[in-house]
Amino acid sequence: MQIMSVSAARFRLLLILLVGLALAVPLSASAQASPAGGAALALKVLSGRADTVSGGDALVEVMGGGAGTVIRLNGRDVSGQFARRADGRFVGLVAGLRVGRNEVRARARHGVGARLTLTNHPTGGPVFSGPQVQPWDCNLHPAQTGLGAPVDAQCNTPTVISYRYMPVGRGGFRPYDPADPPADVASTTTDAGRTVPYVVRIETGVQDRGIYRVAVLSDPARRWTPYAPQRGWNRKVVWPFGGGSAPHHVSDLPVDVLDDTLLSRGYLVASSGLNVHGANANEVVSAEAVTMLKEHVIETYGEIRYTIGEGCSGGAIQQYVIADAYPGLLDGILPNCSFPDTWSTSVEVQDCGLLVRYFASASGWMPAQQAAVEGTKDPSVCQYWNQTFVPVGNPSLAANCGFAAGDPRVYDSVTNPGGVRCVTQDYELAIWGRRPARRWTPAEKAAGHGFARRASDNVGVLYGLDALRSGTISAAQFTDLNTRIGGFDQDGVWEAQRTAADPRALPIAYRTGQVSEGRRLDNVPIIDLRGSANSLDIHSDYHSWEMRARLDASNGQHANQVIWTWRSSGNFVGITPPPDIALKALTTMDGWLAAIKADRRPIRPSAKVIADKPRTAMDACWPASTPSAGGAEVVDPEYAGTCGTAFPHYGDARLAAGDRLSGLTLKCALTPLRRSDLPQLTHAQLAAVRTAVPSGQCDFSARPVGYRRSLPWLSFNRGPGGQPLG
Repeated sequence: MQIMSVSAARFRLLLILLVGLALAVPLSASAQASPAGGAALALKVLSGRADTVSGGDALVEVMGGGAGTVIRLNGRDVSGQFARRADGRFVGLVAGLRVGRNEVRARARHGVGARLTLTNHPTGGPVFSGPQVQPWDCNLHPAQTGLGAPVDAQCNTPTVISYRYMPVGRGGFRPYDPADPPADVASTTTDAGRTVPYVVRIETGVQDRGIYRVAVLSDPARRWTPYAPQRGWNRKVVWPFGGGSAPHHVSDLPVDVLDDTLLSRGYLVASSGLNVHGANANEVVSAEAVTMLKEHVIETYGEIRYTIGEGCSGGAIQQYVIADAYPGLLDGILPNCSFPDTWSTSVEVQDCGLLVRYFASASGWMPAQQAAVEGTKDPSVCQYWNQTFVPVGNPSLAANCGFAAGDPRVYDSVTNPGGVRCVTQDYELAIWGRRPARRWTPAEKAAGHGFARRASDNVGVLYGLDALRSGTISAAQFTDLNTRIGGFDQDGVWEAQRTAADPRALPIAYRTGQVSEGRRLDNVPIIDLRGSANSLDIHSDYHSWEMRARLDASNGQHANQVIWTWRSSGNFVGITPPPDIALKALTTMDGWLAAIKADRRPIRPSAKVIADKPRTAMDACWPASTPSAGGAEVVDPEYAGTCGTAFPHYGDARLAAGDRLSGLTLKCALTPLRRSDLPQLTHAQLAAVRTAVPSGQCDFSARPVGYRRSLPWLSFNRGPGGQPLG
């Protein structure tokens, strides 16, 4: 009897320990407990990740919960915020979260419990992007937004709701007054087959110091709840990203969300000024803005079936980087006139700046020879880079910051070395960190701190190597070019020596996904749209194929990427898809995502992306198209036929110097420069080139210097380089 008594006591102790362990769940989006004697309870965040909550609330489901379930937030009973909703789920909007960690506990009458930790962040941010850029001007554009003056340094201000409608006979959106509705409101039928009045609700507010807008079909007489979305919304979101590239220290306007094509079909359109790359050249902050606003959309309007990204140039950069580095935010992407990321593209920009400068002072160079060195169809590509984005490397240019000329806050290497440096790497200081004291320039010493580390490098690059080997340029031209090309210093000023990257910047660039290798893009359907621009433009066609090469290198295939090309006029004209191509891309992507969503098979997401690919998602081109009409479509997988002939793609100066098409190299590995490598050169010419690249020439077949596999969902709150979120 005594032995049986001890065993029973041990059993009771073990049961208590098991219940305790079930309650002590880690940080996650859901948590559950299922002790003996009761059905399981589980807590699940429906509005995003449990560790990236913002704004003081979160939409939470208690799976297995119902009448009698008690929910507590930090010990306070919040059961009244939960109810059995129309879809049968027990859901509530948990409000009143404090900044930092919050504990939500649920317990049923029979004693079954579950716990979930929510980490809440201020509406003004940051969530995971690290220390925010300073100074920052809260220009809320009241005339365009209707927003009032900011109430704090984070630019927070009350949200504004307005309405627009489409009149019968169309003609564009007009203001709508709910108190005095117009009589000529048109109707629209969504892609879900629901016919509703064509009235659009526009929400304008501020998050993370950025101005956001949300537009969706709405009945002004009915209020929105996340539990019962209005029937005009198809539960799908399109997220437009703005182009350009600039490090503004100002709250800028988002792209226009009043898109008839999208709204008339029932899509909700949402975007932030922080998703405009021409204002915020920081993809981590852009991803943070998507995280915060997407959470707000779910908590206000309802759960989202899937989210589609779209946008050109810098807008495409954001889609590729965010989908790769912060997976789950974008389910499918429509990058147009794309570049894969900012920092590998900056290699092309800086090479063009150096080459344009060199050719301006060199004699005897024919345009075809210049193009051969630049890897382009003609020299106009580099000339356009030099005019448009080489100046973005000037830290003393107030316009780069979005400031007025002469703003006294702006950096000057002599008169204001401690001022605001209006360049992207310093704008992204939270990612890169500061240069060490041993590398400080005189301006850094005068400022008393290092500037941001940078990953720019052209050490060992033999410019024009392919052109030399093909006989397009002479040995004398090759030698003169490589001995005089030089580099840019920390202030974007030309200097005779080559540019050398800060060693610690290189692993940060790869590890953080600032160089997008595409490792997680195989889970994302991609329709890469390209208005062919191999001349008189910077958006060269080869960048679509550059990303394809990265997908192949990282994932062994590129079946999730489709390339569509049409004719543009150059000089930034016609790079926007013609209406018929744009609509085809939208409907194809929508069908692709719908099929994936409906696929319940227990297979990898990347396998579903390929298996559920629609027949219309094929490489194609429109050889006869113009900017106003799509013309006849030609399906041509891998551009092996008509499309390859009609739309050849070229490259850039690094490709012409021996780099691979993937273009992942920021700094090349070096190998000794041997006589057999350059037999075209005389001994004197070879000696001169060796002086220009004393450490050796680039070996582009080797792994890039500093390469690391990228990690998803990094937070920079604890310092540069980033740490993975839970």
